Amino acid sequence: MAPTSKADRKSAIDAAAWVFNVVTSVGIIIVNKALMARYGFSFATTLTGMHFVATTVMTAVLRWLGYIQSSHLPWGDLLKFVIVANFSIVGMNVSLMLNSVGFYQIAKLCMVPVSCLFEIVFDKVRYSRDTKLSIAVVLIGVGVCTVTDVSVNAEGFIAAFIAVWSTSLQQYYVQSLQRKYSLSSFNLLAHTAPAQATSLLLLGPFLDYWLTSKRIDAFDYQLASVFFILLSCTIAIGTNLSQFICIGRFTAVSFQVLGHMKTILVLILGFIFFGKEGLNLQVVLGMIIAVLGMIWYGNGSSKPGGKERRGHSLPISRQPKHVLDSSTEHDGNA
Repeated sequence: MAPTSKADRKSAIDAAAWVFNVVTSVGIIIVNKALMARYGFSFATTLTGMHFVATTVMTAVLRWLGYIQSSHLPWGDLLKFVIVANFSIVGMNVSLMLNSVGFYQIAKLCMVPVSCLFEIVFDKVRYSRDTKLSIAVVLIGVGVCTVTDVSVNAEGFIAAFIAVWSTSLQQYYVQSLQRKYSLSSFNLLAHTAPAQATSLLLLGPFLDYWLTSKRIDAFDYQLASVFFILLSCTIAIGTNLSQFICIGRFTAVSFQVLGHMKTILVLILGFIFFGKEGLNLQVVLGMIIAVLGMIWYGNGSSKPGGKERRGHSLPISRQPKHVLDSSTEHDGNA
């Protein structure tokens, strides 16, 4: 009875972690879209720096309240993580500027096979045939939904290449550092958020000026736009935390594959809140294919042999949690 209860509890926590990530991620996309489209606040990199300032404040408060215990992350590993994470943020912003939307979406889809490669090379992971096929179905479905015009240029290709590899490596680092140093999601975020906030606030205004030819200090700050900036920063706390939680509980590949559900939800909510332009049979068909692929992936990867480290019989999704105070971290990372 106890094993069943424990398994049910884990499943419930896993589901809560995914819901937490999906809700906050979709929420911040909708808020940022409104902030940029309606109020013209197009300073994406600086806004991300503000997000990490809010996250830093949250971790500081939790540490002061005693919910985050002291932990150690070597400066070398912290520096590597921050460099890779910032390359990811900058790379995605530059890729979006230099490439067509279609090629930008294709680049995002490429993160799944790159994440698979990292797990195969560094963690000796082996995927079953069903798991590989289900990943392909998800990518095809999302591709049908999102990829329209596809044009490529040399600068855009380089930016997309950097964005894909740095983002995949950053997500791999999240799980690797949690496992290596027995850090919880809160612990790791407490180490990385201040460094990312500082570096992005220093770099962001210059990069945003290069991308948009607009200065952030010249922006017309009004009550409504400031409200949306603060709302974006508040939601970002949950987004940053939930990303670390999900990758810590699962893997970077699972985070990428099931994370495409967010793409589907953003499309649906975009049609609801911003009009039905672009909603056609192709998009609906792509959504159906992607959702079926996600269900197949979840079922296939959870079976014995679906996804496992060589030399171990347990699937990766069953690996132990690394928690700071597992009981307080939404019951381990949820």
